[in-house]
Amino acid sequence: MVSTVYSNVILTLFWFLYGGITGCSRSWTQRKKKKAVRGGGERCISCTTFNILAPIYKRIGSESCRESQYRAYWMSRNERIIDRLLSDRSSIICLQEVWLGNEELVEMYEKRLGDAGYLSFKLARTNNRGDGLLTAVHKEYFRVLNYGELMFHDFGDRVAQLLHVELVVPFWQNRNNGTLKQILIVNTHLMFPHDHSYCIVRLRQVYKILQYVESYQKEHDVSPVPIMLCGDWNGSKRGHVYKFLRSQGFVSSYDAAHCYTDSDADAHKWVSHRNHRGNICGVDFIWLLNPNKHRKPLKRSWNESVFGIIKYLLCKASLAENNAFAFLKADSPGDYITYSAFCQALCQLGLIGHQQGLGSQETKDLWIQADTNGNGTMNYEEFQNQIWSPTLTEQEEQNHEQGREKRLRKDMPRLVFGFKVKNAVLFPPEAEKGMWPENYSLSDHAPLTVVFSPRMNKKMNKRHSSLSLSFSASLPGDVQGVFSESICAVKYSSDPFADFRQSILEMIEEVGVKNWEEMEELVYCYVALNSPDVHAVIAHAFLSVYETLN
Repeated sequence: MVSTVYSNVILTLFWFLYGGITGCSRSWTQRKKKKAVRGGGERCISCTTFNILAPIYKRIGSESCRESQYRAYWMSRNERIIDRLLSDRSSIICLQEVWLGNEELVEMYEKRLGDAGYLSFKLARTNNRGDGLLTAVHKEYFRVLNYGELMFHDFGDRVAQLLHVELVVPFWQNRNNGTLKQILIVNTHLMFPHDHSYCIVRLRQVYKILQYVESYQKEHDVSPVPIMLCGDWNGSKRGHVYKFLRSQGFVSSYDAAHCYTDSDADAHKWVSHRNHRGNICGVDFIWLLNPNKHRKPLKRSWNESVFGIIKYLLCKASLAENNAFAFLKADSPGDYITYSAFCQALCQLGLIGHQQGLGSQETKDLWIQADTNGNGTMNYEEFQNQIWSPTLTEQEEQNHEQGREKRLRKDMPRLVFGFKVKNAVLFPPEAEKGMWPENYSLSDHAPLTVVFSPRMNKKMNKRHSSLSLSFSASLPGDVQGVFSESICAVKYSSDPFADFRQSILEMIEEVGVKNWEEMEELVYCYVALNSPDVHAVIAHAFLSVYETLN
């Protein structure tokens, strides 16, 4: 193995003789962390989502007086909104509550955005509600491959837009031009949760969006690509919609940028909306799902989310675990719940028996998942595992881990394009501290802007012993720089897996990486350095470290 010394950073590459695995030392993670702060020379894209408050809904003074009655008012405010959007110059703009019923306002948005280089798509809510969505992408960054519209056809008249775009900007020098750099972008505005009876409707709207995206990918034979879900979700981090999307592997970009968790302690760190009741909360999200992210089957996530709503309603009725089981059991003979008793309980909870409730097939699907042994009843253990304290069975846990390792093995050999959240900001800045300033007048929502940097997993077909400058030049810029400033050294090990695992653990603990999303980026580097025959060992080692840390 040839070793070359360069003047800047020294990187030790470990070559475990028996295991044949090339790895990275902590000096690489330290260097990479510092470079990320500076931003390096990489190109990024940005996305802004903003509910601009349609003039037909903006109250002025009394309940009956609306801004739409005063042209000077709504014109001035919307001009200021466009000024801000153009000054931010995001690559993607997703707007909600655009007053599409007013031609003058629509023409103003289309002209000013068009003059600035944006291609715009608009979609009105059904039944002539007056407002709708507008999504714009900058032509310097994207080529639009396809555009789709989704009508929920529920009593809220909500809709969603889908844009399938391809990036036209080079992110890295010496990039592989054959790599598909495509994104699916969704813009939507969910129904406001007037009371708990709207929980199912809102959850179903998200379910329809994810079904629509899945169907689109299958119908158009779209390879796995990053998915961004943008908009006003009319629900906070403590809500069922948030938990549903998290269960599908989506990451809240703002929370990722600020290292906020899903815990209650971080639930109110930021706000983005002051509603008509005067309450402030965080409801505007840009969700990101990278193509290598593990996902549960969609129907399973849906059922689990509905079970979560059932538990929420049982707790709201002040029912403890035993009493909740008794409530669902009702007059069923024996110590179990029958399907008829289950349906009766759902009706009492307000989840079925009306237009916005669960349908008959949805209820049957719930029951099938709850009745895990398939004997036609739900016993106490099934009630605990599926509704009250959902946990994976030992077999399900084993299948989940095997599935994750299998996915890693499958994903490692191929080139995968994705994004990492680099930064995210809310305006006004007080919103980032959980406060709402009285002098803010653009809207009753804060615009959320997120900056994404690209990341890529590159297949390595040759062993590190034959690593050449041509391979180094084909890597992304921030990985390429590692090789140009490195020392390669040979180290021998009597227990290569244990030593390899320990080196991973040391690097991760050095920079404080704890979650799987951040660990994936390090996985990519190891994959790039090694041949396919050791990818399974790498996957096993990283999963082992992840389990240790969590």
